Amino acid sequence: MQLYRFLTGLDESSFCHRVTDALNKGWSLHGDPTYSFNQAENRMQCGQAVIKLVEGKTYTPDTKLGEH
Repeated sequence: MQLYRFLTGLDESSFCHRVTDALNKGWSLHGDPTYSFNQAENRMQCGQAVIKLVEGKTYTPDTKLGEH
């Protein structure tokens, strides 16, 4: 089963730690990071897609992506 997640957060170290944590759990970067201005917060926000292949599983809408 191929899994996909899109991580988002404010452009600060905590976002980088979330992406690093995903990489260390076997996720791979998918595409380039994105950046946009969040007017409500008056700050830059970033996102990064990650993917992971999980053997022996079948996807359902109940699949908890963060637990893989």
